[in-house]
Amino acid sequence: MSVVEVRGLTKEFGDMVAVDHVDLASREGEFLVLLGPSGCGKTTLLRMIAGLEEPTSGEIYIGGEKMNGLPPRIRKVAMVFQSYALYPHMTVARNIAFPLRAEGVDKAEQDKRVRWAAELLGIDRYLDRRPRQLSGGERQRVALARALVREPNVFLLDEPLSNLDAKLRAAARDDLLEFQRRVGITTIYVTHDQVEAMGMGDRIAVMRDGKIRQFGTPEEIYSDPADTFVATFIGSPPMNLLEGEHRVVGFRPENFKPIGEFTERDVPSTFRFHVNRSEYLGSDRFLYGVVEGYDENTKVIARVPVGSTIAEGATYEFGVAAADLCYFDPRTGKRLRGDA
Repeated sequence: MSVVEVRGLTKEFGDMVAVDHVDLASREGEFLVLLGPSGCGKTTLLRMIAGLEEPTSGEIYIGGEKMNGLPPRIRKVAMVFQSYALYPHMTVARNIAFPLRAEGVDKAEQDKRVRWAAELLGIDRYLDRRPRQLSGGERQRVALARALVREPNVFLLDEPLSNLDAKLRAAARDDLLEFQRRVGITTIYVTHDQVEAMGMGDRIAVMRDGKIRQFGTPEEIYSDPADTFVATFIGSPPMNLLEGEHRVVGFRPENFKPIGEFTERDVPSTFRFHVNRSEYLGSDRFLYGVVEGYDENTKVIARVPVGSTIAEGATYEFGVAAADLCYFDPRTGKRLRGDA
């Protein structure tokens, strides 16, 4: 296992800055997620760590050793891409063994490592098949096995589940996490899916415009967002934001409740909430509406129990406990501490 650290890492493509002076350090054996919208720089950052892109400036360390200028094979990293890049004419066994053949590893050692990786990932019964005979999830495991046989110090995964359907993605997330915990290899995982990031990451680096906007555990990023971008990018539905003259107030939909649900000790901030639409989602109801006194184009969402009697077209007193309110600077979007 190895710690990955980047210091002041920057990548420019002409006039475009794809990664902008990023500082980041993993912990040994952790599952670290780079999360952000398309074009935010997360894949470019991963490719620089792998040695597939040369940084414009900054430093990359793996296991305490500086890696700038060194090829991927020297860095002892293994990367799995969004497209698994399996060779269709080769069997699963030969696909997995490909990097070992390229390195000149003897046949007996190749067979040993291929069998070990295939058994670890539960694909040993498919070794004689071709990729086209496998499901999407099985092909993803082949790609992981091919990376694993190189005995890397670091796994770099670039949206490896994005080609799977929703049901298969959920199962593949569990499999991938179980595998990573078992082998204990430091893993950096790129995704644009905040649900995936929240469910898998030990820590998450939220990126936008080439910069890291916040770095922390899923709990920290969800409950204590650093700015309005993180607040609205994380969470489904996202945090509600109401802009006032001097500040923006934010609160999560599940904390926005009818005033009658609070005790006398809670002393919540109160809002007049006009419900325009109700959405039934099985275990919850989402109420969509507006808050009196704020811009009528600013939509607010409340998450309430299915049995709630709140009706569409009516206005209700809703509240948010003081501890569940966040405040942001309306100019910079950055978090304001306390009730300033």
